[in-house]
Amino acid sequence: MIVFAAIVPHSPLLIESVGKKHREKLAATLAAYQEIEQAIYLAKPTTICVIAPHGAQYPDAFSIDLAAKYVGQLKNFGDFSTTLEVKSDYLLTDHLQRTMRHENVPFTLTSNEELDYGFTVPLLLLTTKLTNWKLIPISPAQLDGKEHYEFGRQLKEVIHAEENRIAIIASADLSHKLSKDSPSGFDPEGPKFDQTIQDAIVSRDMTKLLSIDQTQLEKSAQCGYRPIVTLLGALDGMNVNVKVLAYEAPFGVGYLTVRFDIP
Repeated sequence: MIVFAAIVPHSPLLIESVGKKHREKLAATLAAYQEIEQAIYLAKPTTICVIAPHGAQYPDAFSIDLAAKYVGQLKNFGDFSTTLEVKSDYLLTDHLQRTMRHENVPFTLTSNEELDYGFTVPLLLLTTKLTNWKLIPISPAQLDGKEHYEFGRQLKEVIHAEENRIAIIASADLSHKLSKDSPSGFDPEGPKFDQTIQDAIVSRDMTKLLSIDQTQLEKSAQCGYRPIVTLLGALDGMNVNVKVLAYEAPFGVGYLTVRFDIP
């Protein structure tokens, strides 16, 4: 069953060895991460499903990375010592893929032990107190929001019926075009996109969320829309308390942190 869910950003600057003095500008996000870490610890999940945008992505199929274990590192960001190792939830992944294919959901499996930073950063910050947990790394497709929402609903049908306790995390940065200092420059659609996402999450207005078109997604230069929509699909119809913990953009990229408590 689903016991907890959250949306978190995945900037490597959140990791002390990478961010160093820049972490001071991410104080609100780091405090929010600490709150979610404690909430996950209290929820005691045996499996964490992370939906992250930078893994293997297919034009017409959602995917789960299936390996005996996973290794996350931050070598690409100058940190050659930090390593995360975690086991796969092989049985649940197999159950998911069988169900998806039976229901004709466009779905495939990949196999790669190496986790990219979209998975690694959140897991490093959220699992320091957890023991004996397993991972299911999920990648979105290049399909539209409605299909991701429906995929999330299909995920819920399987994992919420499980006896094991499961947490779902959407690893998601918002617009990269919020100001002239943004990595991709400024576009008015950037701030508009970030505000629309926050409003839709707080109000649980899926019509507003799913009405965001491809042009706005491209102009806002985001990487979090599909993981967020998938997560909200997985929470469809559930009694959930939503709390926005932080939103900040000190480096011109929107970092949103939200917790979803499930009574």
